[in-house]
Amino acid sequence: MLEQLVNSTNFDYLSRGMAAASLRQEVISHNIANVNTPNFRRSVIEFEDLLAREIYGDEPEEGKLQMVRTNDNHLPHKPLDYHAEPNMMQDTTTIMRVDDNNVDIDIEMATLAKNQLYFNALATQLNGYISKVKNVMSSNGQ
Repeated sequence: MLEQLVNSTNFDYLSRGMAAASLRQEVISHNIANVNTPNFRRSVIEFEDLLAREIYGDEPEEGKLQMVRTNDNHLPHKPLDYHAEPNMMQDTTTIMRVDDNNVDIDIEMATLAKNQLYFNALATQLNGYISKVKNVMSSNGQ
């Protein structure tokens, strides 16, 4: 029973989201630390789009039956063969400076603040989920 509560999809999605936000924090810190390093390319973490693809799946292929949700509160069918993990990618698209460094400190600081809010929101949700589980366990069926 306890294993079912801990291994639920809510717990899984929230914990993986927090792990991705933690990794993103490290990557942003690394980018900021190298703001004056010549030829440095910033890195970014891709996770939320991958998680959305895991949950909602790709567009249905022609000829395949599309799953339908009967209630808006239900999670849609997810493919069983895909497990989203954070992916670090190097950003080579924008070089704004003559030293070939593409780190913009303003963008990094804004991304850092956004990531902190994201992590805190996930932590609050996970704390609420764990509190509910503790309440259920401590009520002894009453």
